[in-house]
Amino acid sequence: MKFSNVLICGVLSAAFLFSIPADAQTQNIKAKKSKAVTTAKKNKRSEMKKVDIHSQRESIARAKAAQEAAAARAAELARQQAEQAERDKPIVEAEALMKASKPAEAYALLEPFEFDRSGEVRFDYLLGIAALDSGKADKATLAFERVLALEPNFAGARLDMARAYYQLGDLPRAKTEFESVLDQNPPEAAKMTIQKYLDAIRAYEDAKHTRISAYVEGVMGHDSNVNNSTAQSQIPIPAFGNLVFTLSPTNLQSSDNYAGLAGGAEVSHSYNQNWGVYAGADARQRSNFTMGAFDAFSVDGRAGITYASEFDMVRVGLSAGQFTLGNDRNRVSTGLMADWRHSFSPVNQINLFTQYGRNRFVDPALQVNDFDQSVIGAGWMHVMNDGKAVAFVSYFLGNENDVALAGRADGNKRFDGIRMGGQAVLRESWDAFASIGVQWGKYDKTNAAFLVQRSDRQEDMSVGINWRPAQSWTVRPQLMWSRNHSNIIIYGYDRTDISVTVRRDFR
Repeated sequence: MKFSNVLICGVLSAAFLFSIPADAQTQNIKAKKSKAVTTAKKNKRSEMKKVDIHSQRESIARAKAAQEAAAARAAELARQQAEQAERDKPIVEAEALMKASKPAEAYALLEPFEFDRSGEVRFDYLLGIAALDSGKADKATLAFERVLALEPNFAGARLDMARAYYQLGDLPRAKTEFESVLDQNPPEAAKMTIQKYLDAIRAYEDAKHTRISAYVEGVMGHDSNVNNSTAQSQIPIPAFGNLVFTLSPTNLQSSDNYAGLAGGAEVSHSYNQNWGVYAGADARQRSNFTMGAFDAFSVDGRAGITYASEFDMVRVGLSAGQFTLGNDRNRVSTGLMADWRHSFSPVNQINLFTQYGRNRFVDPALQVNDFDQSVIGAGWMHVMNDGKAVAFVSYFLGNENDVALAGRADGNKRFDGIRMGGQAVLRESWDAFASIGVQWGKYDKTNAAFLVQRSDRQEDMSVGINWRPAQSWTVRPQLMWSRNHSNIIIYGYDRTDISVTVRRDFR
């Protein structure tokens, strides 16, 4: 009994002893597990923190890249806008000039860019209307053609193209373009404008077949040498050993005041767009206040045919005239004339001309001066300052053939000359004009009295102003000066003529 109790107690003691280390081990294991879990959590949190930091950095980098891309796009857009603004600058400035009614300045601003920017509808259209409104209709048609090639239904450009053709005088094409715009049903204001042009074209077509123009004018002035004579009264004659002769007063330079009347008319008829005929006449009377022996009256007539095309005009005709000096018929003349004008552009024109005339003196005592004259020449005219100024120059040469039975004292004469001048608008109703000329003449026969072959050089100049106080009326103050240098003293003279002319035109 005792032994069994002891055994039981021992067993229980041993079990107790062994049970203590087992609980500690368990706790140790649990502690390790807990620590591992804690460490794992810490590691996980650390990894998550690292991931968050990386994500944040990536987000910052993406945001920064997006900002830089946006800034780059904004800079590129600003650059493009600046370039476009610079490119649009001449157009904007030209539009402002057009609004200020300065089309010539607008055209001058745009024209240098035409080569690079032709084909841009906005540019070409603005260039076209600037050219049209500044008188360069030919330039305008080229610009409008480029616009219509890209936008055939651009009614505004087609209307302005029609206006350009109208300004150029190409009425058939203008009419076609106006009618084309009407077919597009434009606004009422445009329809009214187009109808005015069409009515004007129709009126011109109705009237162009026969046209009549006429004028009358009166003049008053002072002439320092009404008889174109030398001022030297004592003339030595070499054929008589330089014996001095005294000229009669009628053969000496004489000044006088004068008044005159003139009038004329011309009728022309067109058979078609190319061919036509014309006829006209002029009459002039000039009366001196005291020197009645040198009063002059002339009547001249002309008739011929015309041919016209887009750039050319040809006139060929006959002429006839009669000149009276004092109260006596002095001479009669008949002739043939031809003239060709060619326009390279609205601002440049050339012409070639020729004339042939027979001059016969009525008084038998003067028939020793009969001669035939032939002339040929060429000229050039240039329009400047938007049509407000014109300059011209011409050269001519010719021959006077001695046809008198007894022969002229100096024989045949060969001559040539040059003339130049121009006209410019000063104000709306005022323009100024000027011209100068020089002519050289050489005779082929030795003068029996002066023992030399006559040689002349004639210079002349004229300046004046045209003032138009009312429609169809012109007042023209004018100064004319001429001088003839001659190696035969009796043919040398100076002359100054100051006058005021009042003219009324009828068309």
